[in-house]
Amino acid sequence: MKLSKVLVPLLSVLLLAGLFAGCAPKGSDAPAASSDPKDVEGEITVITQRTDIVDTVFQDYAKEFNKLYPNVKINFQALADYESQIKIRMGTRDYGDVLLIPTSIPIAELPDFFEPLGTYEEMKSKYTGIEERMVEGNVYGIPVAMTYSGVIYNKKVFKDAGITQLPKTPDQFLKALQQIKDKTKAVPLFTNYASGWALTQWEADLATVAGTKEYVNVTQPNTDDNFTKGQPHYELYKIMYDAAKNGLIEKDPTTTDWETSKADLAQGKIGTMVLGSWAIDQIKSTATNKDDIGFMPFPTNASKVLVPLAGDYNLGINVNSENKAAARAWVDWFTEKSNYAVEQAGSISPLQGAKLPEILKQYGEQGAVFETLTPSPKGQEGIVDKIDKKGEIGLWQPDFKKRIIEAAVGNRPESYDTIMKDLNDAWVKARAEVAAKEAK
Repeated sequence: MKLSKVLVPLLSVLLLAGLFAGCAPKGSDAPAASSDPKDVEGEITVITQRTDIVDTVFQDYAKEFNKLYPNVKINFQALADYESQIKIRMGTRDYGDVLLIPTSIPIAELPDFFEPLGTYEEMKSKYTGIEERMVEGNVYGIPVAMTYSGVIYNKKVFKDAGITQLPKTPDQFLKALQQIKDKTKAVPLFTNYASGWALTQWEADLATVAGTKEYVNVTQPNTDDNFTKGQPHYELYKIMYDAAKNGLIEKDPTTTDWETSKADLAQGKIGTMVLGSWAIDQIKSTATNKDDIGFMPFPTNASKVLVPLAGDYNLGINVNSENKAAARAWVDWFTEKSNYAVEQAGSISPLQGAKLPEILKQYGEQGAVFETLTPSPKGQEGIVDKIDKKGEIGLWQPDFKKRIIEAAVGNRPESYDTIMKDLNDAWVKARAEVAAKEAK
């Protein structure tokens, strides 16, 4: 089971855009919970992707919630393939009352499906990350957690391989992976190729490679050199390519299994995986010694080590809900009272002022910085998404990552530079077309 905002849709985004257009009416502001919780009543359905805890932890949440809101009945539904299943349901009006906003829905279309929760100005002093799901100053989602991305590793494997200092640069990281291969029986870097979605986790580390929080939303959409040598995207995926080419990944990537890989990392059969913080506790839960599981920032040559904080899935309210007050009560309680972000997502609460988890403190002491990405400038909201979709590049899809691995292991007759050139050509063309359209 996976928890991440970057779950990859299994249906074409372009086709879905047509499916979504005009199929749901816009709504008005979702009402805030009554000052007297007993006045809030109704039955709501909350849809989650947490198939692993929907019958346990979420039931406990409901009991605690009902102590405050006794007249609200909550039904939970968990979807194993959340993105594709929820988007099919969103072709109708019946997609629950509270749900996680699918990551592939264009930002501009959020008002067609979700209730505004308030203005950014009203909510920014309380929540972090809400600008990610904002349209014209209105917020449509609240992150269930603020996640960070990097490399989850097994400390014992590193020790057995003779790695005494954690690698900081790409060259140091690849050297460490080679040591694991030479001195242990563990798989140095497990890609989880077969899952598809796991490969998209690498994209979350783009800002770390760039070394600046402005790169993703400010610099990237304004450059024609997105995948050229020396640029963050090129350097990011070169690590993936080199690791695969040098035999430092799983022997048969096409047969990987996510659930098995978590246990294998926990038990020292795998050295590293590139994932978000949401996976840390899931991996620890299968470890004999939980202290064996560690986290390190993604390798970078940047002068500043930036660990970007990003919103995980965002909770939103169905614009068609008939019990919006009850739905809003659940959203507020869940984000403010459940402690889900820390206890179940292994991450950071979206509430302003939340403390860094213990696993990150050592990096703070070493000078690493933890910051949210700079939002797009006014007038360029969602521009990266538009270019990505127009060029069919798939920044948050697995296709070109699989292509990189296949080329590296010899299953495709092309070089890394060829792949990067194809991606950059598509980016340049799409960027020009989007700019021309925006200028009209």
